[in-house]
Amino acid sequence: MPSKSSEVRGNATPAPAVTRAAAVLDVLAESASGRLTLSDLARELGIPKSSTSNLLQALEDAELITRLGSDYALGVKLVELGAAYLSRRDEVREFYRFCEEAPVLKGETVRIAMLDGENVIYLARYEGHPAVRLTSNIGDKMPVSLSAVGKALIARLHDHDLEQLFPDDAELPTLTPKSLRTGRELRAEVTGIRSQGYAFEDEESTLGVVSLGVAVPTHGSHGPSLGVSVTALKATFSDGQREAMVQELVGLSKMLGNPMG
Repeated sequence: MPSKSSEVRGNATPAPAVTRAAAVLDVLAESASGRLTLSDLARELGIPKSSTSNLLQALEDAELITRLGSDYALGVKLVELGAAYLSRRDEVREFYRFCEEAPVLKGETVRIAMLDGENVIYLARYEGHPAVRLTSNIGDKMPVSLSAVGKALIARLHDHDLEQLFPDDAELPTLTPKSLRTGRELRAEVTGIRSQGYAFEDEESTLGVVSLGVAVPTHGSHGPSLGVSVTALKATFSDGQREAMVQELVGLSKMLGNPMG
């Protein structure tokens, strides 16, 4: 069966450069590792290296792809464009509707985030608690070690990938005295997250604030790594509230799983 990129190459188009640029993004998205060299891309596209190099330079200048050594990967700009797209999608409206109707979540701050290496990028936010004002806006990044949703998302990675991203002696960014400080501490916490099915962030990014995070089910090995989280005040947080929040977060993640996964 021909690949998507070969189908694009085989069709007549009024703007070949644009079509080839789109094919580059498709090939990177379909690759097993998410990273390809110039030679790999030229071979997949069936065009000379010189032409491929020009395409890659233009895409890199636009931040649609990024260079990782001799490899190329999809760029963060695509997430920003995706966030703008999602903001107009029925699924995000459903996210807000779900939060407004959920008995517990309707009174808290709930967000959707996407994994981007060692960070998460926030795609949507529902604010139901006037006392919790977070600094992170839609499109902002947060280190995974400082967010419940980030921890929930990296818990889905293979141990080998986790060890590469967060070796034992890796120094993590800190915001409060409770922030995790080393890769060893973060990976140790991942074990518990996998067991219980959700992540907990206890005043690690903001004193007086706690957060719970759940990964959104995805379809196929190359689906986007999305997660949802709820943030609450530590002073009013209880074990009963934790249980109710997790239950509603799981329901929200399942609702988002099919259209966004």
